[in-house]
Amino acid sequence: MNPVLLDLITLLRLERIEDNIFRGQSRDIGSAQVFGGQVVGQALSAAHLTVESRRAHSLHAYFLRHGRPILNLAASFQSPEAGLEHRAAMPVVPGPEGLQDATEVPDDVLERIPEKMRRYLTHKRPFEFRPVRPPNFTEPEVLPPVKHVWIRAVDALPDDATLHQNLLAYVSDYELLGTSALPHGLLFARGNVLMASLDHALWFHRDVRMDDWLLYTFDSPNASGARGFARGQFFTRNGVLVASSAQEGLVRVLPEGQTRMTRSEPRLQR
Repeated sequence: MNPVLLDLITLLRLERIEDNIFRGQSRDIGSAQVFGGQVVGQALSAAHLTVESRRAHSLHAYFLRHGRPILNLAASFQSPEAGLEHRAAMPVVPGPEGLQDATEVPDDVLERIPEKMRRYLTHKRPFEFRPVRPPNFTEPEVLPPVKHVWIRAVDALPDDATLHQNLLAYVSDYELLGTSALPHGLLFARGNVLMASLDHALWFHRDVRMDDWLLYTFDSPNASGARGFARGQFFTRNGVLVASSAQEGLVRVLPEGQTRMTRSEPRLQR
């Protein structure tokens, strides 16, 4: 298996310390703080390990880092059963074939963006990300708050439904909050935008495989009070809605001449 994907799977396999207490490791992917998807994926992995063999199960849990709570998880599980069926239609967009991966940034563009952002963009990832509209890293653009990205694990995965859900939870944090910035022509290469997820919700509607292409669609109906709100939907290649997400997060534009590196206030942890 691809070593980067294998490392992520290992990261999501938590060590049981005692009853309902688990320990996990952390990875730096080049983001400004701990990647929120890692926290959500590990928290869901821990929740799966507590599920009892009964029709429904709900729980509340805390995720600690250096002894401080950074996530309050509320999760519920249900055994499959028959019921009403309908689903949203998948947007009509080009398929993943022929689209560039998000890490395929031209050298002349990489030379014009800050080193930290360059490191994040070129970091080897366990997933392919093929945006329908490639981002512009050097020129500000004002766009509708809508985005579409094709996502797939970089290698085949075992037939383990829990693993596929944990991996989807991990990847659900990519690109989501940034949708709320699209109408405002922000240029992230300037380093003057602070972003951090505050609340993250995820619903699994149907079985999912992360080693098949999924279209992750985003829209942001609101941004106000230094916060952005965005919603996401995961569709299979044949248009089946398998999961939905929602997130509110901090979106703060710093004054002219000030960057994340010069700001003196404590860094927000996710």
